[in-house]
Amino acid sequence: MQCLPDSAREPARHGKPAPRDRPLIDPPNAVELSALFKMLANDTRLRLLHALVRAGELCVTDLAAEVEMAPQAVSNQLQRLADRRVVAARREGVRLFYQVTDPCIAGLLDLGLCLLEETGDRSKSPRRGRRPARR
Repeated sequence: MQCLPDSAREPARHGKPAPRDRPLIDPPNAVELSALFKMLANDTRLRLLHALVRAGELCVTDLAAEVEMAPQAVSNQLQRLADRRVVAARREGVRLFYQVTDPCIAGLLDLGLCLLEETGDRSKSPRRGRRPARR
């Protein structure tokens, strides 16, 4: 990979060892990690997280406008992220302002976008199950 972003080093900045320096994931932690990835494997949640990382903090109304969704739908997805302690809210009057609280999220998004750039345009890759034409 040519574009290893600085955010790839983010966990180390927060006192976390690199994956190669950790013991092999045991079954209970693999299940937990799988659940975390499943929660993050949602296009809406990824867009919300990216908008929050870009802005730092947004109220639900502004966040909904940013991702062009209904505030109630945004609020439901934010609750799922808050349940996993990925985001946190603070109240100011009647408004709730959300921000990303997990320091690894920005790096994870950055690495994911890097992977997309590295793997290129999927429409140009051969389709699965089809062999190239013989000449």
